[in-house]
Amino acid sequence: MLRVVANRLIVAVPTLILVSMLIFGLQKLLPGDPVMAMAGEDQDPQLIATLRVKYHLDRPVPVQYAYWVRDIAHGNLGTSLRTDEPVTTLIAQKLPVTLQLAAMAMVFAIGIGIPAGVLSAANRGSPLDYGANVLALSGMSIPNFWLGIMLIFLVSVRWHLLPSSGYVPPTEDFWLSIKTMLMPAFVLGAALGAQLMRHTRSAMLTVLRTDYIRTARAKGLLRGTVVVRHALRNALVPVVTVLALLFGELLAGAVLTEQVFTIPGFGKLVVDAVFNRDYAVVQGVVLVTALGFIVVNLCADVLYILLTPRLRHS
Repeated sequence: MLRVVANRLIVAVPTLILVSMLIFGLQKLLPGDPVMAMAGEDQDPQLIATLRVKYHLDRPVPVQYAYWVRDIAHGNLGTSLRTDEPVTTLIAQKLPVTLQLAAMAMVFAIGIGIPAGVLSAANRGSPLDYGANVLALSGMSIPNFWLGIMLIFLVSVRWHLLPSSGYVPPTEDFWLSIKTMLMPAFVLGAALGAQLMRHTRSAMLTVLRTDYIRTARAKGLLRGTVVVRHALRNALVPVVTVLALLFGELLAGAVLTEQVFTIPGFGKLVVDAVFNRDYAVVQGVVLVTALGFIVVNLCADVLYILLTPRLRHS
């Protein structure tokens, strides 16, 4: 297992370098000049020149990239061109919000998707199978923003059961924080659960047709034992890949959902940064998101080994 982790970390280094180059290069293609926006309406030439020197914008692009990489190596992601706050501070404020939303959404997704996929595959061709597929297709087809608006109207406005928007940190009021995040987490989790259900069903159908499952049934094992203990464990290997990708998408920021429910997470941070041409914030958020993808996929590789014993000695 240690060798697998070491190999993945070695591969992660050039991946991060390539991603950083793409982030920095593509950022320069965005229209507009952040210095002109920072200078205000007066746009004093001396102030503009000072700002360009301060943020190394008077240097060639490769030199700017070298400065940026040097700062990253020292744990400095730069300073916001709009608020003059360190980017690491802004990310530290927003990352826990997105992580909480992503974790709660994954709870909904796993709680909906995997049981529905297992039941659908175990009862293939039955009304339960058709009903699960209809729900899955509906979950993938309904836009998140529409479902979010409908939930706000029904659950908050009509029934007064949950807060309609905003965010409360768990450290201030744990239960109020959970209540505030329930609806946005369900909106994201329902869509992801629908995808997860389809993948789980497909993986289960493949495993249920294998010889060792037929052998287990021939031995007279209970149907539930065959499905859960023998089939599900092997079917989870490809499902773990899907889970890693889905969690990575959540870390990237569910922009529409965060906007609908006014959640101050990564999505809102990067949208505001793009509109304000705050290059340093955009670069920092995207880089941290890329690092999150790498970490999640590394965890997925470790889960492969735990779920598949034969890989432990490969």
